[in-house]
Amino acid sequence: MTYMLNDIDEAIDRKFLVTKKLNNQVEPGTIVHIMDAHSNKDGSINVYYRITYTKQEYTVKFDNVKQFCKWARPDNFIARHYENFNIKEIQRYVKVKDRTFTSFCLPIILGVWAVIWAISLLLFGTGTVGIVIGVVLSVLSAVAITMVYRNNRQKSLIRFYRKVSANSNWGVNFK
Repeated sequence: MTYMLNDIDEAIDRKFLVTKKLNNQVEPGTIVHIMDAHSNKDGSINVYYRITYTKQEYTVKFDNVKQFCKWARPDNFIARHYENFNIKEIQRYVKVKDRTFTSFCLPIILGVWAVIWAISLLLFGTGTVGIVIGVVLSVLSAVAITMVYRNNRQKSLIRFYRKVSANSNWGVNFK
């Protein structure tokens, strides 16, 4: 999911989760505090930020605010519980959270459908039987892939909540 700012000034003095790798910048999965940002005359922006936990300061230049929003987004859950996760877990969290039906399920469904229809038409021909089998298998595969996607996403996110819950005194156990 994409987060958009109207103006780069809205990002100042806020914490953001870096989601995209840039050369000579922090690794994706790092929480940064935006210290300052300036718009240039050519429409580009300079962003001055600090890694929240190491206090190292960096500067990065973007062509526009949209590029900044692709690079980092606010994430209160990770910002609050950053110490409970390592960088790989945070990167997995970002990957799982960014999955959508269109970007994750649709390509898989289209590939499976191509295989189903090729096998169905080769084995049963272009008659009624081949078409009916192709339609039934297509619907079943789409439903199965969608259910696996939802279940996988839910289990992944519950895993993160469970880890945070185990390290806190909430008294809540996620299963």
